[in-house]
Amino acid sequence: MQILELKIPPVAVALTSAALQYGIHERWTLAAFSMNHSRLWGTLFMLVGLMVAGVGVVSFRMASTTMDPLDPGRASSLVTGSIYRFTRNPMYLGIALVLTGWGVMLANMASISIVIPFSLYMTMFQIIPEERGLQELFGESFAAYRANTRRWL
Repeated sequence: MQILELKIPPVAVALTSAALQYGIHERWTLAAFSMNHSRLWGTLFMLVGLMVAGVGVVSFRMASTTMDPLDPGRASSLVTGSIYRFTRNPMYLGIALVLTGWGVMLANMASISIVIPFSLYMTMFQIIPEERGLQELFGESFAAYRANTRRWL
């Protein structure tokens, strides 16, 4: 299914996932749950997600490398410091946390579960192709980084 690799901007995948979460929340009430302060907890997840993704963005900007997720071959440097010491994909991890928070705010387990297909899609059609490009560009440096830093967490 290489036809989907690096074709859909991650923000579009995230917005589609969030809309799907809302649609499920509205239609599938059997999966609803009650939780004290679900809006507060959801907001906290979302804020943490935004911070994680934001630190990733700032790290790319400081390295003066491309942030174009559809063309990883334009990367001018391999970013391995800051939050990238803990996860190779803080921007995608941040989006997953935001989606988790949105599902918690909606108080619907089926809505929260959308984070799983989001993460699988991102891994298969965005992250793995990006990693192939980075391997070609940075060779052993990327291989060493990949060996020592987890893809998600």
